[in-house]
Amino acid sequence: MKISELKAGLNDVSLKAEVTEVTEPRSVNTKYGANTVASAVLDDGSGTVKLTLWGKQISTVKQGDNVEIKGGYVKEWNGELQLGVGKTGEMKVL
Repeated sequence: MKISELKAGLNDVSLKAEVTEVTEPRSVNTKYGANTVASAVLDDGSGTVKLTLWGKQISTVKQGDNVEIKGGYVKEWNGELQLGVGKTGEMKVL
């Protein structure tokens, strides 16, 4: 799937893209307790999307990496699409 084809509500998303930016991690309180979150901007040539990174995922990617997402999901947050991996999905640095 291409980033340009993503729509809010999609599940089981698989794609490959380059990480063009990673934000500084920040601490947040969720309904599951305190956690760390950051965003990575992915670009596959058709467009860009923010990938939400939680906890240990943050240290696995850096700017310039190519990643493969399997089993991801798309939601809309503050008017922009965001890609998530979740517990059932997989993110792999190529």
